[in-house]
Amino acid sequence: MTDFPVSVIVVSRDRPKALCRCLMAVSQLLYHPFEVVVIADTAGAAAASETEFADRLKIRVFEEANISKARNLGLALAAGEIVAFVDDDAVPEPGWLFHLTPAFSDKDVVAAGGFVRGRNGISFQWKGQQIDAYGYSTEIELTGDDAVILKGRAGLGIKTQGANCAFRRETLAELGGFDPAFRYYLEEADVNLRLAERNAPTAIVPRAEVHHGFEPSPTRFRNRMPKSLFEVGASQAVFLRKHAPAASFDESVAEFCAAQRKNFIRHMVAGSCEPGDVDRVMATLKSGVLEGAKRSIIPLQPIQAAGEPFKSFRDREEFPRQTLISGYRMQSRRLRQQAGAARRRGDIVSLYLFSRTALFHRLTYREGCWEQTGGLFGKSARTDPLFRLSGLKKRFRNETERVASFRDPLDTADRIG
Repeated sequence: MTDFPVSVIVVSRDRPKALCRCLMAVSQLLYHPFEVVVIADTAGAAAASETEFADRLKIRVFEEANISKARNLGLALAAGEIVAFVDDDAVPEPGWLFHLTPAFSDKDVVAAGGFVRGRNGISFQWKGQQIDAYGYSTEIELTGDDAVILKGRAGLGIKTQGANCAFRRETLAELGGFDPAFRYYLEEADVNLRLAERNAPTAIVPRAEVHHGFEPSPTRFRNRMPKSLFEVGASQAVFLRKHAPAASFDESVAEFCAAQRKNFIRHMVAGSCEPGDVDRVMATLKSGVLEGAKRSIIPLQPIQAAGEPFKSFRDREEFPRQTLISGYRMQSRRLRQQAGAARRRGDIVSLYLFSRTALFHRLTYREGCWEQTGGLFGKSARTDPLFRLSGLKKRFRNETERVASFRDPLDTADRIG
């Protein structure tokens, strides 16, 4: 196993329950050595301080609504050679760092990003993308599960998602970290473009998986519909000013606003918002653009280390045991109790609850356990057929094998069921 010291940085605001769920998943990472740096508002810091592993965390209170400044504070406190970022409304698979960090064995690689699964825990929300000087992303065609090292160029960066990315700490700090002009949105893309200007390689690592749930926040509802687009508009304007030709600013802003309105129309057609909501939220977008057009963009200075020692989450390379449990949905109460008991012993628990149907499968991280539900004959991977005959033991084996590379890369699981 690669032994780069890694600092996992989690920034949180207004979501203490989601933060604790994220930290529980981080505590189950199959990696050593790593430390955990939590930058959170008062409520989040208090919640993190009450977790069962609070004494193993670096926790700092940060109240300002500026994710770039918060991440830079985490970067200053980090003592690892690699800094990895995960969002507070996301949960990493146990094998996340196990797969993400080996990319840095290539001394030229300065950044790495993995795949992100969406709300149902099965479909991919994000794989690999590149981003241009106007803030538009396009998919990168990737085949297989092996890491791929790519180079951007001026005006075209290899994109990393804030919910699942890592950087060499020295490089990111020397670059000035994240630009505080991006209070929210496009802060990672700005880093990607600055790295691309240096022709710095970035690794895309498919097996380094994180699940991202889109929890509600002061700026969006649970269904992902925005409450306000002010900071999105401001960041888009700042991004264009920094990276796109000045002459294209007005046209690019108009295209961006039109795309956002089109997205809102889809929400309205789906019944998740009223017609009046479109104009109201679009007004916040336009106000944000006006603010971003005049927001100060200050040359970035290197981030100085705070001088804190590395605070390893584990003393030794001793990892939690894996326990796999399966059965029928009608047995869910007993099986969940069994799973909870195994989790309290310190195990990483995967619980599979099947029904005798062809229902699509879903995966959630529930009370510290990975719980997959669905029909015995239904789809899990979205490339599967709509219906396939299977017995309980065979389907249990197929599903555990499907996730083994990122859930149990050390192959230590005990099977029950």
